Amino acid sequence: MGDPFEFSATRRGFLGLAAGGAAFAALAPEGRAQRVATQARIVIVGAGAGGTAIANRLAARLDGAEITILDGHRVHWYQPGFTLIASGLKPASYSISETGAWLPGAVRWIQDFAAEIDPEANSVTTTGGERLDYDYLIVATGLSLDWGAVEGFSLDMVGENGISAHYAGPDYAERSWRALDRFTDQGGIGLFGRPATEMKCAGAPLKITMIAEDIATRKGTRSGTQFVYNAHNPSLFGVPIVHHRLRQIFDERGIETRYDHVLRAIDAERKVATYATPDGDVETDYDFINVIPPQRAPQVVRQSGLSWADRWTDQGWLDVDMATLRHNRYANVFGIGDINGVPKGKTAASVKWHLPVVEDHLISEIQGREGTRQFNGYTSCPMITRIGRAMLIEFDYNDNLVPSFPGVVAPLEELWISWLMKEVALKATYNAMLRGLA
Repeated sequence: MGDPFEFSATRRGFLGLAAGGAAFAALAPEGRAQRVATQARIVIVGAGAGGTAIANRLAARLDGAEITILDGHRVHWYQPGFTLIASGLKPASYSISETGAWLPGAVRWIQDFAAEIDPEANSVTTTGGERLDYDYLIVATGLSLDWGAVEGFSLDMVGENGISAHYAGPDYAERSWRALDRFTDQGGIGLFGRPATEMKCAGAPLKITMIAEDIATRKGTRSGTQFVYNAHNPSLFGVPIVHHRLRQIFDERGIETRYDHVLRAIDAERKVATYATPDGDVETDYDFINVIPPQRAPQVVRQSGLSWADRWTDQGWLDVDMATLRHNRYANVFGIGDINGVPKGKTAASVKWHLPVVEDHLISEIQGREGTRQFNGYTSCPMITRIGRAMLIEFDYNDNLVPSFPGVVAPLEELWISWLMKEVALKATYNAMLRGLA
């Protein structure tokens, strides 16, 4: 990619080992409890980060259980890598592996999708017509990206005419880098932002904005480039102290913020984006635009009767207790990952803390006792602010900062070590989590 993006291999390797060691110390696996004998039928819908990790954990804890995981995706995506791919720092292959490579042999993998979930009948029906009866259901479907909600947009546009959409997958993230690379070569107006719905990794739209600005600065084209971040409400980030820190960084670097702007449509021929605002629709010219669509529960969940009836009604998130992640109306149903209807926790790091909670309550139920573990809303966002610098932001339901390395890594400082945790150590920790080991 050129000298501006090169780093010292020696320094990188040394600090990478240090960061990785610290990360694994913080995320070390708990001692395994004695195996529990049971003939329970457990169905897991979804083989993403949450579904795969809980399958491994339950296979290690339960003796005699019939564990089935349902997912038609043969490829597993390491989604925290998408921003790095869209920034030209990693190839698409960085985020791609085989789904089956992560699944334990004791778990039956059905390579199909759920067509119907019936919590009254305790069954899941696949698109191929197979009925799976369960004693316990774990919903780990992830979420759906509603690309059709952005009028005028289609995924075949990505990578051309200044259009980026790195949330769509590794290949689209790589195409998005091609568009960003050309934009930062030539200059112009770049538009960034996020949807008004709940979303996975709410820091990602901010990261790609700051990385793009840094790349333009390194290339020497910054003076001819305008960066605009369209916030969906009056804040850059849901945690107030983080919003104020980002506001400071944006001001220092000349990144313009437009609040209460939600992308509604794009006109690719005219290179015009339309945003919904409290004062009506506004049009904005662009040379580059990063499109992130509204995000909702998959249709099969929305139609199952498992969604909240009085909250997020346009999005369909799973109606679970925010502490136990157990369904509020169906006690034998649990949620892991992005699908959960809780105030925080749509990150891969949150999944790590969902796992022991669900494992504890499910196995306690099998043993006829009460579970004790609780999820406190832990959410982690390695907020990349420029290439080689990041803030390791961790917080809970109450917007308290909960740093894993207090006194070592200051969460609101732009640090090299925080960058290395994202760029080097995080994937290894994620892979250990998939195996049920972290």
